[in-house]
Amino acid sequence: MLVVACAALLGLVVGSFLNVVIYRLPVMLDREWKRQALEVLGFNAPPAGEPERKARELLGVGPAAADTAPFDLSRPRSTCPACKTQIRAVHNVPVLSWLLLRGRCAYCGAPISARYPVVEAFTGLCSALVAWRFGLTVECGGYLLLTWSLIALAGIDIDHQILPDSITLPLLWLGLCFSLLGDWFGGFVLVPPLEQAVLGAIAGYGSLWTVSHLFRLATGREGMGYGDFKLLAALGAWLGWQMLPLVIMLSAFVGAVVGIAMIIILGRDRQLPIPFGPYLAAAGFVALLWGGPIVETYRRVGGL
Repeated sequence: MLVVACAALLGLVVGSFLNVVIYRLPVMLDREWKRQALEVLGFNAPPAGEPERKARELLGVGPAAADTAPFDLSRPRSTCPACKTQIRAVHNVPVLSWLLLRGRCAYCGAPISARYPVVEAFTGLCSALVAWRFGLTVECGGYLLLTWSLIALAGIDIDHQILPDSITLPLLWLGLCFSLLGDWFGGFVLVPPLEQAVLGAIAGYGSLWTVSHLFRLATGREGMGYGDFKLLAALGAWLGWQMLPLVIMLSAFVGAVVGIAMIIILGRDRQLPIPFGPYLAAAGFVALLWGGPIVETYRRVGGL
């Protein structure tokens, strides 16, 4: 129980950092894309004329001096969105600070979104479940990294409908390296062998790529983003190819149910895209914790 409690506390702290990642990483990517667009257009010097002014206006980029202000996962310090006052460390304790402040800024009283403590609490809960399932093992450490990455990807996809390569690709390679270490040193009994991990990465990417391209040929529209392919490839690397059918079925079923409910109950336009990343992430987490028993039960019931 001590391991589970420590993992939960660690998860709360990591959840606070994931809130920063979910908000800032898309902004960082957007700034980088616009900077590269200006370079392609030949505007890599301080603004000097009407053509560059129009280009910057079209891209939504301010003056070059403003673009150089540091903005990453650690700078600038977090501030209140309303009054711009820097948030003190004592007001940034995961979940507890939000509850004590009753969901409001300590300085101006502006409401603070409940999303922040929800992400922190959810990360703590998921971390505790991983520790409960795997105990104080090397596998637990690796799967905590996987879990935190899935939460960050789900949050970003919900907000912006993108799954950044800066998370999905390292996650894929980490999964393969984790299996390789298990093969080298042994003892990682719950980690798939390298062969299964490689096949999982290939099958994960290839399966969704095939479905997406068949959909495009049939309808003339894009049905899925390439980030989804990479995320499923990463899950295949971490879980092995045997878990991919379960991940695909769970994510497709939940995604279909939620999508239909949003159309019927909320009146959502059926032409609007629905992010698939959160469903893949949730299905991957379920497969990580309970995939083995679920597959065994299915085989036993089906007589396979």
